Amino acid sequence: MEITDSARFLEFYERVHERTLRVMRCIPPDELDWTYREGKFTLGDLIRHLGAINRYMFAENAQLKPSRYPGHGKDLADGYVNVLAFYEKMHQECVAIIKALTPEDLQKKCVTPGGVSITVWKWLRSMVEHEIHHRGQIFIYLGMLNVPTTPLYGHTSEEVYERSQHG
Repeated sequence: MEITDSARFLEFYERVHERTLRVMRCIPPDELDWTYREGKFTLGDLIRHLGAINRYMFAENAQLKPSRYPGHGKDLADGYVNVLAFYEKMHQECVAIIKALTPEDLQKKCVTPGGVSITVWKWLRSMVEHEIHHRGQIFIYLGMLNVPTTPLYGHTSEEVYERSQHG
């Protein structure tokens, strides 16, 4: 998918964001600090990470600025309501930055924190891939906790199987 228009990209990105938010809302508030192993992301860390990295790394680099990623610690937001509010605030700031990008801006080269030069539209595409990756982690964590999740696209795999012809 080549991104040539920020408004069209944002239509797509908003749908991805809404599905990610739906999964985050499945997290029981008392499990926000749960992780499968000490030293690994907690559920809250994952939410803070997504908000902060989209805003302070991907969006900054898309403006041809260096990353300002502050990490994913509780100093950014603590408690279920505050963590989700932080994620939403970071998302809105990120959207405002992307909305301002012109078609010419999308064709420019930015430099990633790893020192790689990449076309801005490709960098934004990788932001979406990164979000989907961490959304998958949240799904796995919730499965480990036996927390039910909502299907992202209307039906569970079991429901699709039941509605399919087998032969």
